Amino acid sequence: MKHILLYLLIILLLPAESFASKRFFNDNERAKYNFNSGWLLFVGDSSGVEQQKFNDASWKKITLPHAFNEDDAFKVSIDKLTTGIIWYRKHFKLPLSAKDKKIFLEFQGIRQGGEFYVNGKAIGTHENGIMACGFDLSNLVNLGKKDNVIAVRIDNSWDYKEKKTGSTFQWNDRNFNANYGGIPKNVVLHITPKTYQTLPLYSNLQTTGTYIYAKDINIKQQSAVVCVESEIKNETKKPQDISFEVFIEDMNGKIIKEIKGERKVLAEEEKALFKTEDKVSGLHFWSWGYGYLYNVYSVLSINGKAIDVVKTRTGFRKTAFEKGMVSLNDRILQLKGYAQRTSNEWPAVGVSVPAWLSDFSNGLMVKGNANLVRWMHITPWKQDVESCDRVGLIQAMPAGDSEKDAIGRKWEQRKEVMRDAIIYNRNNPSILFYECGNKGIFEEHMKEMKAIRDLYDPYGGRAIGAREMLDSKTAEYGGEMLYINKSARHPMWAMEYSRDEGLRKYWDEFTPPYHKNGAGPLYKGQNAFDYNRNQDSHAIENIIRWYDYYRERPGTGERVSSGGTNIVFSDSNTHFRGEENYRRSGEVDAMRLPKDAFFVHQVMWDGWVDVEKPHTHIIGHWNYTPQVRKDIYVASTGSKVELQLNGKSLGYGQQSYQFLFTFKDVQWEKGKLIAISYNKEGKEISRDEFRTAGTPFAIHMKNYESPDGLIADGADMALIEFEVVDKEGNRCPTANNIVSFRLDGPAEWRGGIAQGQNNYILAKELPVECGVNRVLIRTLPNAGNISLTASSIGLQTDSLSLTSKTMKEANGLSEYFQAEHLPSYLERGATPFTSSFTINRIPIHIVKVTAGSNEEKALSSFDDNEETEWDSDGELGKNWITYELERNDTISELVFKMNSWRNKTYPIRILIDGKEVFRGDTEKSLGYITIPINSTVGRFVKVELTGENKEQDAFNIVEITGKKEIKKQDKSRKQLGIVEVEIYKKTVVE
Repeated sequence: MKHILLYLLIILLLPAESFASKRFFNDNERAKYNFNSGWLLFVGDSSGVEQQKFNDASWKKITLPHAFNEDDAFKVSIDKLTTGIIWYRKHFKLPLSAKDKKIFLEFQGIRQGGEFYVNGKAIGTHENGIMACGFDLSNLVNLGKKDNVIAVRIDNSWDYKEKKTGSTFQWNDRNFNANYGGIPKNVVLHITPKTYQTLPLYSNLQTTGTYIYAKDINIKQQSAVVCVESEIKNETKKPQDISFEVFIEDMNGKIIKEIKGERKVLAEEEKALFKTEDKVSGLHFWSWGYGYLYNVYSVLSINGKAIDVVKTRTGFRKTAFEKGMVSLNDRILQLKGYAQRTSNEWPAVGVSVPAWLSDFSNGLMVKGNANLVRWMHITPWKQDVESCDRVGLIQAMPAGDSEKDAIGRKWEQRKEVMRDAIIYNRNNPSILFYECGNKGIFEEHMKEMKAIRDLYDPYGGRAIGAREMLDSKTAEYGGEMLYINKSARHPMWAMEYSRDEGLRKYWDEFTPPYHKNGAGPLYKGQNAFDYNRNQDSHAIENIIRWYDYYRERPGTGERVSSGGTNIVFSDSNTHFRGEENYRRSGEVDAMRLPKDAFFVHQVMWDGWVDVEKPHTHIIGHWNYTPQVRKDIYVASTGSKVELQLNGKSLGYGQQSYQFLFTFKDVQWEKGKLIAISYNKEGKEISRDEFRTAGTPFAIHMKNYESPDGLIADGADMALIEFEVVDKEGNRCPTANNIVSFRLDGPAEWRGGIAQGQNNYILAKELPVECGVNRVLIRTLPNAGNISLTASSIGLQTDSLSLTSKTMKEANGLSEYFQAEHLPSYLERGATPFTSSFTINRIPIHIVKVTAGSNEEKALSSFDDNEETEWDSDGELGKNWITYELERNDTISELVFKMNSWRNKTYPIRILIDGKEVFRGDTEKSLGYITIPINSTVGRFVKVELTGENKEQDAFNIVEITGKKEIKKQDKSRKQLGIVEVEIYKKTVVE
């Protein structure tokens, strides 16, 4: 007895990880299988295909994910992607150990509508073309040596109609939602006991799974109360006495916390929510560029024996959305990132890439100092969602929409997708925003969406809103598409801005192929001048556009901009308007090779709000001909930038838009060009340099693949970069040599993209552009040595040797999931405790207003609502408005959002206590303008129109319709119109 007591005492004193061993989880974790291998594909329709004994011997063998029309990706325009009926079949066997178990299939997404069969019997449909769905196969499958067949009939028509209602789907849109049809996403098979924790698959299964969140978060003390809720269902024939507990494992594999949960009896066929929570210390909080994740094991036990263990990978972070700002882990963050098409596609592959390549693409945004990706119109697939968790990239998650609100069945469809998407993705810490529409929605609709969020994710720390909800009382964030919005209430950020585009191939007008701005055909009757750019002007335009948000950042007053997302990150096989049949607005091309625009964002965005790390980047290259004289542009965070050529100073650049430095009319000379950036004290803080490359001499290749190695599963890929270099190994930036490839071994050629016929899709001969390009190869199911050789006339060849390794698989099932072997990106480190910005001006509040006319509307000119405005009646002598301030103070700046700000100029004068401090024309803008004045003490500020205003579009932005869609104003040229005015006292001279 004494020995037993001693043994129990030792057990109680052991740390949690000793008794909650990995073996405990390995022995009891539910069976989860990669179900992607061994599928068969047939394009077309036929009868009897769903039957188990149907002869499919001639069908094409594939591994999922696999769109049947993947060859079309970037070869044809989005509206020409192949559509039709497709069948997928798979033969598989299940172990005898699955007897008396539950068997579920999880499809992470199909496109568009699918009918599903197992062993000849219909098991259901799925039609929205976006979200994951689940099916219960438990009573339909054979065990042991008997074969099972799953068959899926998919229709990916653009005008697909819902079976029950005849309604089309609003988001099945030929502009933005590239139609990679079939089963382009992963499939997973789950085997659970009959008393089990449900899956987060509401479509078909009507279950919600596990929900994990944190409350009472203390960032500095690294603690939080971790809460876990799990829906448990008893499908046995008797009541079950169930206990519930949770174990939390850190990234070192250490169990840091055991949390005892509820115990209760579930009746036969009963479903109930089990909950537990406890304080956890020593937490690492998920953050931007710091993808720290935990494995949370929720354990269901019966009679003291664990029978169902679910592993959920998640992270913990603290958020706030208030005072016009976004806060992550108690630090203010201005949003800086990209509005990326949800397809996130690659040439000749579409959406269907391995998990490591998703990390490569999404992680590149973070390395470019973006902190947010706003997926456009539809929910991203689970692989991209989890990828953003790992790389530390915040996500704005839409449900499904087009460019307007909806009513009737189409609105119900949107709510259903939002419900399913929230349930499916609510444990992913990178999601901070739920987006209800890419256009404003009715306030009642916003309330319905918020009610869904509050029901299924009330504690996740995520804001719900939509584009254009500027005056909504329900939306928790908002923002326009092209314009700068500010608020002192909920955050406002631009949903997509800077719509310009240009091929990576186009350096400038001095480099072959000598692309000048605007070169190219008309688009719907509109000239291309204002968007079809080369790399120089595209990068400059991105600097100009970001400056609009930077100057209204947190720290610049009570009403601020929370930032914005640039459209798009990578060139996209969606809505296009240039010479090519795809959108070229990316800061990287379709193979994720950076353009200069990528590097200027990397310069401007390295900080949570204010710039925190200095960078300098010379735009362009330094391989010209002796007759070239051109302006040299440098992006830098310094106060001044010096340019040196071969050791000789060319002086300091002219600074504009905070980050742009221009050196006029520089004569090219072979050698070294250096840009040196200095702070205000004259100390060097960063530099960049170019060296003139020599004559093209050789091809050089390098390989990117999964950190876990190249897997012979028929779906993994290697990304091969090839460049033309001189004898010293320097890339030749003006080389456009044609390169031929020979591929040997168990791999399939998928190729790359370049300007030319069919965009060189699937071609084994294609050019470098600006000296470099990339191609993809895909493994086959058999492992082995792979050889790739690249050659070009007049250049030394290069070869790569790769080896694909066997993926353990049997009977159509594998336990290998590549995503579980991918590391998190942690390079930015945990959220700093310091402030992210300096307050550089202080608002002086307005307490009273008078006006020469329409005085009843005068409050609208400073009400923090951009949907309201004041304007005068146009009568001579009455076109003025006067603001009384809360106190006498030193006034340094006035900020305005004028009526019809993009296309109207107002001649005004400003008086402070009767003294004129400004006379001139207001700028046209994409939102706000700042008028600096000599610091003047006063209390009464009068703004007066001095002449007729002038109206002409200053930006010529061509929208998706091909029109320059600006708000038409029928107001008199003698009217003064103000949407918002702010008055400031400067504290910091920038």
